[in-house]
Amino acid sequence: MKVAVIGQGYVGLTISAFAGEYFEVIGFDNNQRIVEQLNQGISHIEGVESSWLKNSIKAGRYLATSNGHDIADAELVVIAVPTPLTPNRKPDLTFIDAACKTIGEYIKKPVLVINESTSFPGTLRNYIRPTIEKYSNKSIEHMYAISPERVDPGRSDFNQKNTPRLFAGLTPEASKMTRNFYSKFCDELVEVSSPEVAEAAKLFENTFRQVNIALVNEFAQIAHSLGISVYETLEAANTKPYGFMKFTPSAGVGGHCIPVDPTYLAVVAEEHGAPATFIRRANEVNLEMSKYVVDRVQADNGGSLQGKSVLVVGVAYKPNVADVRETAAELVIEHLRHCGAVVSWHDDVVGSWKGEKSSPLSGADITLVVTKHDDVKERDILASALYVFDTTGKVAGAKGL
Repeated sequence: MKVAVIGQGYVGLTISAFAGEYFEVIGFDNNQRIVEQLNQGISHIEGVESSWLKNSIKAGRYLATSNGHDIADAELVVIAVPTPLTPNRKPDLTFIDAACKTIGEYIKKPVLVINESTSFPGTLRNYIRPTIEKYSNKSIEHMYAISPERVDPGRSDFNQKNTPRLFAGLTPEASKMTRNFYSKFCDELVEVSSPEVAEAAKLFENTFRQVNIALVNEFAQIAHSLGISVYETLEAANTKPYGFMKFTPSAGVGGHCIPVDPTYLAVVAEEHGAPATFIRRANEVNLEMSKYVVDRVQADNGGSLQGKSVLVVGVAYKPNVADVRETAAELVIEHLRHCGAVVSWHDDVVGSWKGEKSSPLSGADITLVVTKHDDVKERDILASALYVFDTTGKVAGAKGL
C-alpha cells in the first residue's frame, strides 16, 4: 500500500519512518529545501536517523516531494502539519487548509484520510472533510479518521510503537481501516466513540501540563517571596506517594503543543458558551514568567541591565533537541533587550536561529540559563560570567528560581 504523509516535520517524518517499515511512503512537504535534504538522505529531526532515510530511499520505500502529482495514487493519506497560533493568539488552520487543498486537487480516487494534526474538536468533521470536498473538482467519497499525534522530540523511552494511540473514524469502516494501518507499528490502539473525543483528549493532555506548569511557576514566585527554596519544597511534596505529581518551574513553556493546544481548547469552549478562565490564566502566567525572570536578574544587578552583556544559554524549548518552536528564550531575549541589555546566546544544538549564530560560552557580564543541554557542562556555565542565573534548577551554585 502506498501512503502519503503530508508534512515532513517532527510529526510527519516520524510517522513516515515507522510506516515506512511496512508501506511505501511518499512524504509531501511544501518546503523545497526540506524535500531536497530528505531526498539526499539527511534527516532534520531527532528520532529519525539519516541512515534510515538513505536505506529507505535506496529500497524504494520513501520519497520526499513537493509535487502533488506524486501522491495521486496513494491509498491512504496522513495529515501531519503544524497548527500554530496567529499573531493575536488565535487558532491558525492555514497549514491544514493547504493540506486539504493538496488532497482535494491531486487525489482522484477514494482514500482514507487520517488527521494527526492537533486541533479543536470538530476539525475533522466540520473543517477537513468539507474543505477537501471544496477543493475537489468532482465528488469523491473519501473516508476520514483522526489519530492525534503524541510525538515528544528527543525522548527515547516512548515512541510511535509503545505510546498508546487514540483514534476514531467518521464511519465504522474508517475506524477499521485506521486500526489496520496503525496496528502494523503501534502496540496499543485505543478507539474512542467519536473524532471529537480524540481531538478533545489531545488538547486536554497538554492543557493539563500547561496548567500545572503555570501553577509551579507561580509557586516559584511565592517561594522566593517567602525566602524558601522552591526546589527543596517540591522535593518534599514529592515524597507523598499518592495525589501529587511533581512539575518544575522554568522561564516559561515552549514547543508546538503546550503553549498552543490549550488556546485551541479555550477558543472552542468559549464559542460554545463554556468558560475557559483557568486555561486562559495558566497561559498568561507562563507567558509572564519570562518577564519575571528578567526582573529578577535586573534586581540582582543594581536594578539596571543597560549596556550589560547578557549571554542566554539554551534557546531550544527543551534539552537535547534543536526545536525552537514557541521557545521561552524568545520572550526572555525580548525582555532583556527592552531593558537595554546586549544579548547573545549559546546553543550549539540549535546552531543558528533568527539570523544569529550560537556564541561562545564565555565573556559575558551575566549568564542566564533557559535550557541546559546535557553536553553543556555546569562548570563552563559558572565560569562564563561573574553572575549566573539558572531557570532550570540544574546548575548548582548559580542564582535561581
